[in-house]
Amino acid sequence: MRLILLGPPGAGKGTQALRLVGRHGIPQLSTGDMLRAAVQAGTEVGKRAKAVMDAGELVSDAIVNAIVAERIDQADCANGFILDGYPRTLVQADAVEEMLSDRGLELDAVIEFVVDDKALVGRIVKRAEEAKAAGLPVRKDDSPAVFEERLREYYKKTSPLIGYYYAKGKLRGVDGMADIDAVTQQIEAVLRATTRQVGQAAG
Repeated sequence: MRLILLGPPGAGKGTQALRLVGRHGIPQLSTGDMLRAAVQAGTEVGKRAKAVMDAGELVSDAIVNAIVAERIDQADCANGFILDGYPRTLVQADAVEEMLSDRGLELDAVIEFVVDDKALVGRIVKRAEEAKAAGLPVRKDDSPAVFEERLREYYKKTSPLIGYYYAKGKLRGVDGMADIDAVTQQIEAVLRATTRQVGQAAG
């Protein structure tokens, strides 16, 4: 089962990814974690990434794509994986298609978390208030100004993927504003339907 979780920051992708890992035993792949692991392991592409980061520059698409390609070849991805926060752009989406095609694989579904932007900002403010009340540090991303900037970045660079995957017949929507358990149930329903379709196609 190879999945992409798509939606703006604060939509609940990380929470649901952890539940998918627990239920289906497939790893959640986040580019940040993959980059750190590749650098720590000292792989060829990890060394390239480290040199770029040490110079204070942004890691290029080519390096990120190479790290993802390297990661999905590892044994724990044999039964599938969840891509969270990647691809972020159409260029990266094309790279995912190519790397899967090269391995005779394809995506099973792209799950879009459909949300209300204003309500999302309210959710972030509430999270910050709860952290303060509990005496916990407030995440830098939980400032409304920072969050709104991240939202704008999402709509500029990542939201075109919605049309991209819709055209490929891979896009499935869930109500990201529902409570956590309800979202989990919607995702499981999508996966059951996808598995049936794959089985019918194979038959």
